Amino acid sequence: MAQVLVVDDTDHALDLLGYLLRDRGHVALFARNGEEAVTAALKLRPDLILMDLHMPLMDGYEALAAIRGSDRAGACPILALTAFGEVGEREKAHAAGFDGFFSKPITPETFMDQLEGFLGGDDRRGAP
Repeated sequence: MAQVLVVDDTDHALDLLGYLLRDRGHVALFARNGEEAVTAALKLRPDLILMDLHMPLMDGYEALAAIRGSDRAGACPILALTAFGEVGEREKAHAAGFDGFFSKPITPETFMDQLEGFLGGDDRRGAP
């Protein structure tokens, strides 16, 4: 069982991802923007963070930099999540320091297996 912080500004994404995580026995934690994500990551120290890239107040890139800059939560895997299919977005996310990348809409049947590949140590990590 892992604690996963889901950061997204849409109710649908939070509901779906929370359901999928709980169905696999994980604890789903939620934040609605980058500022809430940084606060939650530093306070709760999740095992993994799933971060939307485009949000109000502070986007996923800014939140990633703030979290990575902290010794309290900076080492956990942080995965990018975006609905925008801009050319080069995956490469930009990896260059910024995200450990993995998912495009919305996700495929529920395969998403959790891919996400769980980032839990349990470096030997199991792999980018989808």
